[in-house]
Amino acid sequence: MMENSDMRPLGVKVEFEGAIVPDDTPMDGAFVRLEPLSPPDHGPALWAQIKDHPQVWDYLYEAPPEDAAAFVETLVVSCAKEGWHGYAICLPDLGPVGYAFYLNTVPAMGTIEVGNINFSPRLQRTPAATEAMYLMMRAAFARGYRRYEWKCNALNMPSRRAAQRLGFSWEGIFRQHLIVKGRNRDTAWFAMTDGDWPALDGAFQTWLAPGNFDGQSTQRQSLAALTGPVRVASDPAQSSSA
Repeated sequence: MMENSDMRPLGVKVEFEGAIVPDDTPMDGAFVRLEPLSPPDHGPALWAQIKDHPQVWDYLYEAPPEDAAAFVETLVVSCAKEGWHGYAICLPDLGPVGYAFYLNTVPAMGTIEVGNINFSPRLQRTPAATEAMYLMMRAAFARGYRRYEWKCNALNMPSRRAAQRLGFSWEGIFRQHLIVKGRNRDTAWFAMTDGDWPALDGAFQTWLAPGNFDGQSTQRQSLAALTGPVRVASDPAQSSSA
């Protein structure tokens, strides 16, 4: 930490030329493929996966769409937002089963957030879901981002558990941060940094390795155990074994 002439602490000097804006490059993994989100192309198949599961909208900004056309329009609006970059999460045998966005992208500061995540039940709690999040993290840090954020409704405990499992460090709660669907939203904040990333990258590679799963696709090592030592701080509402 630097000090000025009055001996007051200042931040470490940073030489940073900016990060690269996300582009339309697909991301391929062992379990999943992420394609730049095209509402007319991906929307109908995504709607087929989530239309009978209104609970997936509980903590999103939008109410459950009434039909496929309304859902596609929801995606159109999201894709048009400044600094938002959406990806359809596709399985080899089923096609699109969920989507996620980079949002609040600020290349000049090197900050980016993952959010507006909507996983169908077919995708939830699968290695493919975890790999999708890993691919987005990896691509963001490869583009030079310094900080990768995860924010969620503080009442959304599954999202808070997911953030911790994925290696995001707890940063606190912004009280009365937003009004969503006419209700107060306190927002839980998590983040990882480029300094955390090499160790987290290794944790994900270990977890995703074929040898970490038995014949029934049951994990031998939990991801939370692998990412736990990297987290600077843990969500106080969650156990260390999440």
